[in-house]
Amino acid sequence: MDTITDNAYSPPGRPRHEGLHDWLVLLHAPRLGPRGLLKLLEHYGSPQAICEAHLELAPSLRDYLQAPDMAAVEADLAWLEAREGRHILCIDSPLYPPLLRTLSDPPTLLFVAGDPACLSQPQLAIVGSRNPTAGGTDHARAFAADLAQAGLVITSGLALGIDAAAHQGALAAGGQTVAVTGNGLDSIYPARNKALAGEIAQHGAIVSEFPPGTPPLAANFPRRNRIISGLSVGTLVIEAALRSGSLITARLATEQGREVFALPGSVHNPMAKGCHRLIRDGATLVETSADIMAELGSLLGALGEGGNEQGTEDAGGAQNHPLFPHLGHDPVDIDTLVERSGLTAEQVSAMLLALELHGSIEALPGGRYCRS
Repeated sequence: MDTITDNAYSPPGRPRHEGLHDWLVLLHAPRLGPRGLLKLLEHYGSPQAICEAHLELAPSLRDYLQAPDMAAVEADLAWLEAREGRHILCIDSPLYPPLLRTLSDPPTLLFVAGDPACLSQPQLAIVGSRNPTAGGTDHARAFAADLAQAGLVITSGLALGIDAAAHQGALAAGGQTVAVTGNGLDSIYPARNKALAGEIAQHGAIVSEFPPGTPPLAANFPRRNRIISGLSVGTLVIEAALRSGSLITARLATEQGREVFALPGSVHNPMAKGCHRLIRDGATLVETSADIMAELGSLLGALGEGGNEQGTEDAGGAQNHPLFPHLGHDPVDIDTLVERSGLTAEQVSAMLLALELHGSIEALPGGRYCRS
């Protein structure tokens, strides 16, 4: 089922997806872009009003609106209707991710395959080299698994290398993951990740601001990167060369006021040089997933309170957390929890921090914990 806005205007002969139609017409307007459309929306109030006021607009937009690209609009609607689980989120939709809406240039529409609700959950971006070392791949999978088990959605770009490993780690841990692409969702790029993309759509979402039919042009990926960082409370970079798209994502995260984390590596590894530069420039050096959870603590706590009006004991809250059943009202230490749960000490530490931030457990002297 499609997700549209409350606009009810539909041009003659266009009864289906009536509120969405004007958004799609404007999406395909040449040289308009998100910033231009947002300025028009601020002035006119709605896509309908923009389309109806076309005589007042700049000549190029006025000419386009007199003969819009209906073939492109039809292609978008055909993609939407072709399969269940496809959505188009307009920026005023209640399902549009609130963190992304705070950007100076948020995408006005998002094409989504999968569960759009996960886009509003706390997310951590994990990005890095397309040609990582074996160790870098292992780190990406391990960090993603730990952080997914701690309750974060793992977001990346579906690229080969670190991106794919991060998605795989989250999925292997039973968590959710989001892939943001630089092309239309009618095709998968790179094609080698087609099976992975199918899993992501079942256990998270694939997202693009580009309509169906858009090829993976190089110019699209910086725009894609701002969405990766914009959806996320923080970005972790694992193995990146000095000239790397991952450093662009990290820079965008900084500009957006988000946390940036970097995993250090060997001074002899060229794939570590980008991370070392980030650390010199102020990124937080991390060695474990618990380091990330500690840095994100106050922000995640605020997000948790805002998204859970019924408290931490409701469905999907602490009761359903994988570590919570192993905690009682009597104090218990980390070693005991590792033995009871079968998880690693690092995983347990990250989960304890997440539960503490949400007020579900108490930390006691001597490194012991109990339910609140």
